[in-house]
Amino acid sequence: MNKRSAIVPDNPVPVPPFWGAKCIEHIPLKALVPYINKTALYKFQWGYKPKGKSTEEYRAWAKQEIDPIFNRLIAQSEAENILRPQAVYGYFPCQAAGDELIVYAEPEGRTERCRFPFPRQSSERRLCIADFFRPVESGEMDVVAFHLVTVGQHASDFARDLFSRDVYQEYLYWHGMNAEGTEGLAEFIHKRIRSELGFGAEDARDIHDLIKQHYRGSRYSFGYPACPNLADQDKILDLLGAERIGVVMGDESQLWPEDSTSAIIVHHPDAKYFGV
Repeated sequence: MNKRSAIVPDNPVPVPPFWGAKCIEHIPLKALVPYINKTALYKFQWGYKPKGKSTEEYRAWAKQEIDPIFNRLIAQSEAENILRPQAVYGYFPCQAAGDELIVYAEPEGRTERCRFPFPRQSSERRLCIADFFRPVESGEMDVVAFHLVTVGQHASDFARDLFSRDVYQEYLYWHGMNAEGTEGLAEFIHKRIRSELGFGAEDARDIHDLIKQHYRGSRYSFGYPACPNLADQDKILDLLGAERIGVVMGDESQLWPEDSTSAIIVHHPDAKYFGV
């Protein structure tokens, strides 16, 4: 086993408002709008590059030329119920065992529910997600949160129909909106979790800073270097009761509907994104 990092998991353990999972069957799209990363949407999903414009010039141009497209899609979605945001999330007692996170069925830790193995950096800080939680040998119980969000199958079907009818520009707009809407929904639920755990006041006030991870802890999505095993999402789906929002595991451990994402939420102040 690789040497543990220098992370000390001794910060106060937050008290969750409940144990287990909760389902939010309907989330108003307008609630997500502030959390949608317009930079990612406009520049990378829709392809509107600055092309020599300064940051200030681009923002002014985007407000005049691209914001109306964004606003039109939001209004159409609300009128026709295209994006249908839903989420399941919850809190579970846990402890670390080496490079694994043990999730228990009850706060006393009598019954192991499942385990998540995580890779460890072979150099740099030798970080591993498990390092951010109380180890078994401490005798203390920790808490981990998980969430699973989706904008629904109908959103994907709507975009796919546009593509099949050769309406490519609208397809591009909706495909990007679906993807970034899902990420905005993940930000929205993560903020709710931070608030419920009692440290939401530490969030950056500016939404642009918030999207850049200016808050306590981190949200790790499966498939990225810190937790690369997509198949482990199956454990999250089981823990959260994913069937309540119609999300299942498809081929190659991908979530279905495609505009869905899951994550493990870590409350430790030193938890930030890292590569392995």
